[in-house]
This record gives sequence, structure tokens and C-alpha cells, in this order.
Amino acid sequence: MKLNDIKAVYFVGIGGIGMSAIARYFLHRGLVVGGYDKTPSDLTEKLQQEGAQIHYEEDIQQIPQDCRNAESCLVVYTPAIPSEHKELIYFKTNGFEIQKRAQVLGTLTHSLKGLCVAGTHGKTTTSSMAAHILHQSHVDCNAFLGGITKNYGTNYILSEKSPFVVIEADEFDRSFHWLTPFASVITATDADHLDIYGTEEAYLESFRHYSSLILPGGYLIIHTGLKMQAAVQEGVKTYTYSREDGDFHAEHIKIGNGEIRFDLISPLGNISDIQLGVPVSVNIENGIAAMALAQIAGATPEEIRHAMASFSGVDRRFDFHLKTDKMVYLSDYAHHPAEIRQSILSVKQLYEGRRIKVIFQPHLYTRTRDFYKEFADALSLVDDVTIMDIYPAREQPIPGVSSSLIYDNLRPGIQKEICRKEDVLEVVRRGGFDVLVTLGAGDIENYADAITNILKPLV
Repeated sequence: MKLNDIKAVYFVGIGGIGMSAIARYFLHRGLVVGGYDKTPSDLTEKLQQEGAQIHYEEDIQQIPQDCRNAESCLVVYTPAIPSEHKELIYFKTNGFEIQKRAQVLGTLTHSLKGLCVAGTHGKTTTSSMAAHILHQSHVDCNAFLGGITKNYGTNYILSEKSPFVVIEADEFDRSFHWLTPFASVITATDADHLDIYGTEEAYLESFRHYSSLILPGGYLIIHTGLKMQAAVQEGVKTYTYSREDGDFHAEHIKIGNGEIRFDLISPLGNISDIQLGVPVSVNIENGIAAMALAQIAGATPEEIRHAMASFSGVDRRFDFHLKTDKMVYLSDYAHHPAEIRQSILSVKQLYEGRRIKVIFQPHLYTRTRDFYKEFADALSLVDDVTIMDIYPAREQPIPGVSSSLIYDNLRPGIQKEICRKEDVLEVVRRGGFDVLVTLGAGDIENYADAITNILKPLV
């Protein structure tokens, strides 16, 4: 089915961050958009306000009439939806064209120049930065992002004129293999999703294959020191980057007084005095990669400098809810040991000498099973750790796998505890800290407002 033949689109799992961005694209094009999700959320409510017809029960009768015509309705689903889902079975047995979210994005990279960001971590912030730079520049862009940008309050940016589309390239379920990037960043290849890949070798091979999909005449910007071996086509220009070395890197880094400034060293032209709008050290590398993509697309030094300073961040990515001299509370989506290590080190650098407490909600039984020692090592960088029960997401419990695996491997001497989700607010009320960090990709974010309300009187 060609995009021009589609009259309606139905999303099974419409409330997901990536799915909702595509739903917005089709809503903007004036198509009928319907969808199912398990529970209401801020995202689904906003989509309904924008015109999407959404329900929250597996009920074929609630599928909008326009979405029941197999000749004109495209069905999009996320791999997180179980195969026995009633509505998915209905579409499969009635001849509908059914595509994964990534397939739809792949189709868009056939008609637009894809600027894609892949990697175990950093891809949401990096792609959001790149989209902000380009959208603020004369180049402009379309964008499908994995987080809600604070500058725009959405995970989707539309341009009627730009030939570029910024896409967060997700490796889960090998989704990024549907893409054909014009240029791509690869931020990191720390093993993850071993429930899908089985081994680290298979995970690295998946990234290798992804690099081969970059179009001739395009670009690969890869972090230095990664284990993977790129396999680019002839005519693809490969650059390296990192904070301190590589083709793209930073020099003259200045951190202090709540600011981070540095000079970008680039084979496409150096840019002096870059100021980070979200001044955490991990964003130096994220910014270098984003600026590399923006330079390739044609943004000017002045446009890049202005946009980097005005970038406000992404919800749940080093997201400050409270920030005073007496009390700081921030949440972060970090759910892989390498991400947690980076997040904690950034906090410690920003708030040296302060009493830092981390509350961590592990995400997935398989990830906990595979990396519990690495989680413990990263969390042991602070002196006060609370570990919540595992957020299962799409998984069933695994015998012998619980938060205790991480707890038991934390370094001796630190203050530590395990708590149930319903007790997390009581943990916060007990205090004993002046910097609180909540980490995880599960539903811990649902407590952010309540935590903020508890801490506000203390400032």
C-alpha cells in the first residue's frame, strides 16, 4: 500500500512515544486516525484532542468504521503488543496491511533524507538536539523523536519545505533495519535487549548491518572506541566523535556557575563558544553528535550556536523538577547500567559535596538478570540508594530474578534499601538528602509531581 492510497491509519499501541509521533504525522495529513492503548495517559489525551479516536479495551466493535476497510486503512503496531491481542488478530485475519512502527518510518526515509541517531543510550537527547538545531535554522526538518521536547511540547516536528527527517533509530527488535539513512550517528553499542538478540555478538552484528543501510553519498558519525565494526557502502563518508577526541570533539571546556561552554572542533568548520542550554556534562557528547548532523545538513555556525543555547531538553532526560540552593530533584529515563553511570557522574559533577540520593526502578526482568552486577556497580557511585521492585513492561516474572540481585551486589557501607512502588513517597518524606535523582524507564515518572510537592516546602 502506497502512502497516497491510505485514507485511515489504526495504531495498536498508540500511546507509545514513538507510535504517537507517527500518529501525529497522519493526523496532520488529514487522515482518519484511530487506536488502542492499554491505559489513558497525557499522550493519548493530547492525541484525542488533536483528533485521534482512541479506546482502552481490546474490543473490535470500538475500532472506528473508517479503520475497518482493508483497502484503505493501514494498521501500525508496536512489537510490545502481544501476538494474541484480539484487535491485531482481527486485522491479520481480514487482510489488512499491517506494519511495524519502524516500517512506516523506513518508508518516510525513502522520500526524505533521513538523519538518524542510533545507539544504546543518548539517542533521544541527541536526535532532539539535532531536530531543534535544524528546525531553528534555515534548513528546517521533520522529526520523529523518542521523547517530548520541552521546546515544542511534542515528539513530532513537521516541515512543509525541508528535505530532511530526523529519526531516533531504535535497535529493539531490530527495528532500525527498516531505515535507509542519509546520515547516521551511532552513540554507543553497550549490549542491551539480550532477550531479543541472545548474545552481545548478535547485538553488535545488528549495528553493523544497520551501518550498511546508510545510502551511498551519505555519512556515518560513530563514537570512538565502540566494539562494533562498521560496514558502510562505497561512497559513505565515516567520521568519528567523542568528548575529547575524534574528527568531531570539544576543546576549551568550561564548567562552572551552572554553565557549560566549549568549542566544537569539526572537519566541517570549528564553532567557538558553544553554550549548553541543558548544562550537564553528558550533553557535551550528545551536542557534538547533534551538531555534526546539523553541519552535514547545512546549518550555519550562528544557527547552531543559538540553537544549542536555547535547547531546553527532553521530558525524563535529566529533567529538573525542582532546582534551588537547598533542594534539587531531577528524574532521568536511564535504564541501562552505562546510562545510569553517566547520569550519576553528571549529577556528582554538578553537585559536588552535596548529599545525593538515588531511587532506581529496574526495567524488565531480563535486563535485571543480564546486568544486575553492572547496575550495582553504577549505583554504588553514590552513598544512598533505594531500589524499587522491577517494572515488568512486556515481560512475565522470571524465577529468582528480583531487585535483590542488584541490592546484594551494592558496595558495602552504603545506605541501601528495597521498597515497593507504593512506599516510594514515604522514602522521599524521610529525607536525608538535598539532591534526589529518580532513575528508570518504567512508571516511576508517575510519582514525579507527588515527589515534587513533598520536597517543595523544604526549599
